[in-house]
Amino acid sequence: MSDPIAYEEEALGKAYDSRLLALLWPFVSPYRWQVLLTLLMVVPMFLIEVAPAWIIKSGLDYVYVPDSSTATESPLAAWILDPPFGWSTILWLALLYLAVALLSMLLQFAHMVLMAVTGQSAMRDLRKAVFDKIQSLHLGFFDQYPVGRLVTRTSNDVENVAEMFTAGVVALITDVFKMIGFAVVLFWVNPKLALATFAVVPFLAVASVIFRLRVREAFRAVRVRIARINAYIQENVTGMKVVQLFTREARNMREFDRMNADHRDAWNSSIRFEALLFAAVDTAAGVTTAIIIWYGTGLVEAGVLYQFIDYMRRFFRPMQDLSAKYSVMQSSMASSERIFQLLETPVEVMDVSSEASPVPVPGLEGTVRFENVWFAYQGEDWVLRDLSFEVGAGERVAFVGATGAGKTTIINLLSRLYEVKRGRILVGGVDIRLMSQEDLRRRVATVLQDVFLFNGSVADNISLGRKDLSRSEIEQAAQIVEAHPFIARLPEGYETEVRERGTNFSAGQRQLLSFARAVAHGGEILVLDEATSSIDRETEALIQRGIHTLMEGKTALAIAHRLSTVQDVDRIYVLDQGRLAESGSHDHLMSLGGKYAGLFDLQRHQEVSTESDSALDWSASPVS
Repeated sequence: MSDPIAYEEEALGKAYDSRLLALLWPFVSPYRWQVLLTLLMVVPMFLIEVAPAWIIKSGLDYVYVPDSSTATESPLAAWILDPPFGWSTILWLALLYLAVALLSMLLQFAHMVLMAVTGQSAMRDLRKAVFDKIQSLHLGFFDQYPVGRLVTRTSNDVENVAEMFTAGVVALITDVFKMIGFAVVLFWVNPKLALATFAVVPFLAVASVIFRLRVREAFRAVRVRIARINAYIQENVTGMKVVQLFTREARNMREFDRMNADHRDAWNSSIRFEALLFAAVDTAAGVTTAIIIWYGTGLVEAGVLYQFIDYMRRFFRPMQDLSAKYSVMQSSMASSERIFQLLETPVEVMDVSSEASPVPVPGLEGTVRFENVWFAYQGEDWVLRDLSFEVGAGERVAFVGATGAGKTTIINLLSRLYEVKRGRILVGGVDIRLMSQEDLRRRVATVLQDVFLFNGSVADNISLGRKDLSRSEIEQAAQIVEAHPFIARLPEGYETEVRERGTNFSAGQRQLLSFARAVAHGGEILVLDEATSSIDRETEALIQRGIHTLMEGKTALAIAHRLSTVQDVDRIYVLDQGRLAESGSHDHLMSLGGKYAGLFDLQRHQEVSTESDSALDWSASPVS
């Protein structure tokens, strides 16, 4: 838990990174006119924001200097301030103020909606690209990359980047433009008073720089600690059964309380820096107001004094939001960097071209051939070593061997979930690297040991959303593997909803559904990856008939955990440390007295012992 490497992705980077913005541009460019309009709207928004103080200034001049309130105004301003219909000046100014307030509200609404829509549109495309990238990566990537981080990339990180539009780059540009605009207006109104007014700004700028340097570490500490809390909660919820069985609740609570307190202290530190910035800005605004009143009295009219005070208040307001904007930019840039690290991950299993896959060689449809195949998951820690074998069309073969012999790896390579390091694999006489992954996997139907069921109906889990499969075809696939009877007994039959990970089905029922899925999938090659290892004896006997029916007319490769289930296959391959040790029929291998015979005798002895122990347990149990 305390390893900093585990939380290195939570580190905050620069608040501005031109390289990352360049990488983001392709996702923003389709909406560049919306971005341009968002920036152009800053001009009328600024003019509307300038207007209220000018209206009040004009009113004050009217009260204190009657009949000369428009003497110093431009012809356009004098025309605007001239009341129509014989109305009084004060009433007209009040109506002008109300109109400006309503117009400001409408512009702010339109600006915020446009920014949000633009950001979400661009992020929709970015999220789509991330999801598409995840699906294109080979299985080895997921062996090393935590699932939680992938979920974070497509959810939290993309949302963080979206915030850059609503509270980051556009907001910063808007604030800078407004601050420059207010400074220009004040110097245009009265240069002497403006020069005295801005005397405090350099000191505030220095304070802001110091704040930026200190708050960066504070925000980093907060993010690292919340990452630790999230990881700790996820780990304990996942392992709740172990936690409760071994009474770790009190110990876990003490550890969580310590981590929670660390997070609180980190937040308190960041809050102190933020409060210091707010206090510094408020102090600067107060000092500036005092300077305006002291220096400006006698130098300018009362209306101008109010105008200066109002504009300086609006000038300092963006500085108070600096901490929030700085945090958003840092978070967005860090999220962008993590997203593009994922998007730039090389795809190791790729189709050679976009052209149609080669068709199987006539006469070799359904054949599978491994030629001098070498494979290692990491470096040169070889799992398969110079492995060669051939399975003819319509043949049924089984692979057996000790754990780690390379049985499952053969299946992974045949489906091209991983790429071979040396040698080649041929399906239908064609190197699978020349076939598109879609075409190859359409030819191979696989039943895995660990069955994964998706949220949705039972029918959807059998068809996997294929629109070309009718309900009758789905039901027929279930009947072949004897899954139809238990499905028919479900409350809503084939429309029964599957809970997360299929928790409302037994292991045997989930495996039966996976068999039905393989039947519905079709394909001339059938792969069974220890498909009956999770099934009880009674259920195993039930589906054996379905398996034989499923194998008819197909090339079948089975990984066997229980050797008793593969005695009737055409050929058995015995693997030992990634090499082919023996091959032949069950009777032939037993007659050799080699590795297969040893494995079979050992397993049979274990089964007999288990049955004897079970009988003893029952005989010793009291009868209720």
